[in-house]
Amino acid sequence: MDVFGYIIMFLIGLIGSFLSGLLGIGGAIINYPLLLYVPGLFHAGGFSAKEVASISMFQVFFASLAGVLAYRKQSSKEKMLIHKGLVANMGISILIGSLLGSVGSRYLHSDTINIVYGVLAVIAVILMMVPNRGSREEEALESLAFNPVVASVAALLVGVVSGIVGAGGSFILIPIMLTLLQIPIRITVASSLAIVFISAIGGVTGKLIGGGVPFLPTLFTVIGSILGAPIGTRVSRHLNVNYLRIALAVLIAATAVKIWWGIILP
Repeated sequence: MDVFGYIIMFLIGLIGSFLSGLLGIGGAIINYPLLLYVPGLFHAGGFSAKEVASISMFQVFFASLAGVLAYRKQSSKEKMLIHKGLVANMGISILIGSLLGSVGSRYLHSDTINIVYGVLAVIAVILMMVPNRGSREEEALESLAFNPVVASVAALLVGVVSGIVGAGGSFILIPIMLTLLQIPIRITVASSLAIVFISAIGGVTGKLIGGGVPFLPTLFTVIGSILGAPIGTRVSRHLNVNYLRIALAVLIAATAVKIWWGIILP
């Protein structure tokens, strides 16, 4: 890949993470199709589904790390809402799942990885179009109860599929915590940051074990991601992003259709 290619990778990371921060959704669901199709459109090289998953996983790791650090800085002035028991329960399970999925993706065909993304994309579109709110009133961390078996199994499954496509799984994890486990919204948002970061640790470890990570393209994409996410978060405070959210859902749906079409009718 030449200098132009690295510039494209930087811009993909910047734009993808900007949209992620703007809309408050997981970056991987946006970045995966960008990484898969955009470099080829500009004749800047191309990546297999396995390489795209590796690049995306590193993006998720650094983005979630930045999110955890930012939240710790913010929470130093506010009441901490991270539920340690919930994070320990789901964190261990999602770490195992993400590690297994990430290592196992090495042995999967690219079409299989694309199918997993296609399924996740459909789920993401549905979740983006249907607002989720916690069904339980806000309560103290000490008195919060949840089903540990359901939490562990859900986190394990999310970790496996997230590790395969290089995602943190937040766009599925948060609705599960809100609706299935009935965790209050503020505790969900705070705790999910830590859980997704743990997932990213397992995912990155698995990708490094599996090998085949394109390090220089990954580096430029990560740099763009680190710059784009905070800008998107700041801009979102001043905009009504509902219409943009719908437009992005349509775009993700179109990407899913393209992927499924290519698999069914290659």
